Amino acid sequence: MTAPDFGHVRAAVAELLPEVMELRRQLHRRPELAYREVATTELVLTRLRAAGLDPRPRGPRTGLVVEVGNGEHLVGFRSDLDALPIQEPEGWEHRSEIAGVMHACGHDVHTAIGTGLALVAARLELHRRIRFIFQPAEEAFPGGGQELVAEGAAADLAAIVAFHCDPSLEVGKVGIRSGPITASADRFFITLEGPGGHTARPHRTVDLVFASGLLVSQLPGLIDRHTDARLPKAVVFGTIAGGTAENVIPTKVELSGTCRTLDRGLWKEIPSLIERLVHEIVAPTGAKVGFKYVRGVPPVINNPDIVAACREAVSHSLGVSNIVEAESSMGAEDFSAFTEAVPGSLMRLGVKARDERSVDLHSASFRADEGALEVGLLAGMASLLAI
Repeated sequence: MTAPDFGHVRAAVAELLPEVMELRRQLHRRPELAYREVATTELVLTRLRAAGLDPRPRGPRTGLVVEVGNGEHLVGFRSDLDALPIQEPEGWEHRSEIAGVMHACGHDVHTAIGTGLALVAARLELHRRIRFIFQPAEEAFPGGGQELVAEGAAADLAAIVAFHCDPSLEVGKVGIRSGPITASADRFFITLEGPGGHTARPHRTVDLVFASGLLVSQLPGLIDRHTDARLPKAVVFGTIAGGTAENVIPTKVELSGTCRTLDRGLWKEIPSLIERLVHEIVAPTGAKVGFKYVRGVPPVINNPDIVAACREAVSHSLGVSNIVEAESSMGAEDFSAFTEAVPGSLMRLGVKARDERSVDLHSASFRADEGALEVGLLAGMASLLAI
């Protein structure tokens, strides 16, 4: 199939860039939390309809899908819509106007680029179709990606790509990696129960605080010794709650944490292993154990063929020097719902202004340099034309 001359792509990007930049600023000023992206969805719908496109909203739910182009070959681009419950500090004229809500993960950038790509594609004579997917609730657990895949958003796609802002990369750089790029993220909840008693006589009861300490100190290490050391994984406790006084052994202690891995096979096996080890660790204490494991999202595994096509296309559009090898992250991304369904590639988009220090995602100080918008449009369209 014949792809449009990339000079036409560059011309369309240059013409539409001011509109995309203004859209991103509007999105940043009016962020919305997961499953509440009503105005965000409407803003994207309005821009797409104004260009003569026919986006399909998800009825009463947030998010939308639109297809552009002609032909049997169908590829996809995923953008996410939601913001985070973070207060943005003073400092930027387009800062969030919603108290306690901020685009601190760059989803405003993703959405603006996705919209811009659809507008660029509408100006080209495409001999393929591109499905642009705008999903809600990437920050929710397990996430809106699974809902959209269940609704058929990935149906018939030959491949799919997405960006994620990377504040460790300078603007102009795109990070690409074959294989695992983000980890799975599951949750586990443990309840320990016993008769309670006086701290002067722990031998006459079940010391649940002691049992909790055994779990926190032993479970992560035992997981490491019961699984292949070559497979990255992280089992970390986040909460421990129990007790009412310093001299009272409580009747209940509750613990929770997350389990992450970059290996799909280990992701499938680890719930039963954790449950078994929890019971074995606690058994000598006599505590009654309640255990619940909640699946979140699997790891994102970038398809080697799609990665190779994107790498070559982005190299041609931006220059080889602007392609870097992306690092794997133990953070999760529900783009995995799509890469479980079809071959895909999640790419890192550099958003750090030159000579500025790197600020992590989900930080109130996160700021995405607007120069990343043009890079995302060029690299995104090059990839969509190549896969």
